[in-house]
Amino acid sequence: MKLKGKSILIADDDKNIRYAFKKTFESLSAIVHQAGTGKEAITAIEKESPDLIFLDVDMPELSGLEVIQLLKEDNNKIPIIVITGYGTMSTAIKAVQLGAYEYLTKPLDIDKIFVIAQRAIEMVSLRKKIQELESQQRGKTNDRELIGQHPGMHEVFKVIGAVTTAPNTLNVLITGESGTGKELVARAIHNNGNHKDEPFIGVNCSVFSESLLESELFGHEKGAFTGAGERKKGKLEVAESGTIFLDEISEISKELQVKLLRVLQEREFYRVGGNQLIKVKARFIASSNRNIEQEVSKGNFRKDLFYRLNVMHIHVPPLRERASDISLLFDYFIHKYSKRQGKEINGVSKNVYEFINKHNFPGNVRELENIAERAVVMTKGRVIEKSVLNSFYSAKEECQLEFPSLVLSEARKSTNDMFEKQFLDRLLKEAQGKISEAAKIAGVDRRTIHRMLKKNNVNPNQYKEK
Repeated sequence: MKLKGKSILIADDDKNIRYAFKKTFESLSAIVHQAGTGKEAITAIEKESPDLIFLDVDMPELSGLEVIQLLKEDNNKIPIIVITGYGTMSTAIKAVQLGAYEYLTKPLDIDKIFVIAQRAIEMVSLRKKIQELESQQRGKTNDRELIGQHPGMHEVFKVIGAVTTAPNTLNVLITGESGTGKELVARAIHNNGNHKDEPFIGVNCSVFSESLLESELFGHEKGAFTGAGERKKGKLEVAESGTIFLDEISEISKELQVKLLRVLQEREFYRVGGNQLIKVKARFIASSNRNIEQEVSKGNFRKDLFYRLNVMHIHVPPLRERASDISLLFDYFIHKYSKRQGKEINGVSKNVYEFINKHNFPGNVRELENIAERAVVMTKGRVIEKSVLNSFYSAKEECQLEFPSLVLSEARKSTNDMFEKQFLDRLLKEAQGKISEAAKIAGVDRRTIHRMLKKNNVNPNQYKEK
């Protein structure tokens, strides 16, 4: 339990419940404060600034909901877990609307309380890291930080916090559209867990043939097949006790799905052509930009493998659903690329924010990052002006989208496909058909460009200068 030294307030008019909480959390080396009324709770919060609050709804002087309202008005961000012996739908809804982290009804399950308390503390830790990034815009840039203040992202942070407290045998499935930051979520789980010093090994399942992917994952023995001149360790083995991240898991063949299912069930495997049984110690995190449940229903993805991977599910919301994060992310990327390119850009024009906040961002955070990098490259002075964005998005590109279907999933896929084709066209024109240059401009690896070319049936040679 990561509660050692943490300050916890239990506010309840039942002294027996306060006593039980005190003994329980003090046994975990936490510091426990008590309050028997709503006013005592407010006083204790102001005096002690606890890390976590357990708050009864029905208390003398001020109710728990009134206490939450006052804290909200003061912009207090301490996570609050509401407890009540008379749970009603309206009370639960009101508590959540006011910003309560969780809502529990009596009698209380002590094991559940432990888990929720730990998740709340983990969420606060992640939130503080984000706040430090915001306040240190001129400090060190971390290219692998998750940025976001939208409630949808806070839900992501909460699940990350829960996963990092679980053993490596807990599998995680991350879903979300292309460009939302699924790998960043995987890295956040790894970097905040108990095995952060172990390797993080990523494998893009969409860029290998079936035989190459099998060898990449499991390794092979010398002579296992033509060209296998020596023994090679696979990614599952190299990951040791760290994390193995299977990106675009929905792209693997059915034959390989069967083999991967066995690995997840038994936590062991053989190298290709080998007889030595090798134990898997790493955590499995898989991701996909497809709806895997639909792929299961279509027969393209094994149901049993889906259930094995989907023990914990994290859905990363698209940027258009967390528009309040756009300006925050843009500032972050401007600082990142200004520092990388040795420029002293210290301002962004108001009309730039107005422009980007009106955009739909079918390419999500990755698209916004590309805009910011291009803006830094094109800016000659110290202030980003809207004129530098015109080279990236013309008025024509801001026109009304045409949807072939009003089924949300189909319309979204069509829009994403349209974006990817147009983006690839502009990118290859800029890079003059050079894959390495295109990857550098887009901020991705060569394999991603090759995958996009294959998916959209595009020949890069047509963009090369004659």
